[in-house]
Order: sequence, then C-alpha cells, then structure tokens
Amino acid sequence: MDELLSIAEIHERFESEWVLLEELEPSSGPHVERGRVRCHSKDRDEIHRKANVLRPKRFAIVYTGSVPEGTAIVL
Repeated sequence: MDELLSIAEIHERFESEWVLLEELEPSSGPHVERGRVRCHSKDRDEIHRKANVLRPKRFAIVYTGSVPEGTAIVL
C-alpha cells in the first residue's frame, strides 16, 4: 500500500480491522486525519509484530470496527 488515505477511506476499505499507519497527517485535534497504511489485519497481535519489525519512527494503530459493549479502553 503506497497511498495516503483519509481516516474515512481507511474505515471504508478495512472494515473491522487493525491498521498500522505511518506518515501521519494530524487534524487540528489529537486525532490523525490521514496516513499511509503499512499493514492491516483482523489480528491485533499481527499488527504489533509488524510494527516491531518495521520499527516506524512515528506511527498510529487504528481499529476500524465497533468496540463491544462492556469493553474498557485504556490509553
């Protein structure tokens, strides 16, 4: 993947997947507006392994699915 995609495009193309992004373009807030997809998978651990191999300097991992009810998110 070599395209710079918006978050909306990433959600559309990679439904309910974990996505590793590089070359981030931040929005006016704390969120990422667009980025280059390095890899994507339904398996979160696979994304972390790939990030460990690629060792990107600046990156984000995005989940494009819904968080199940009763799930806690820790930042």
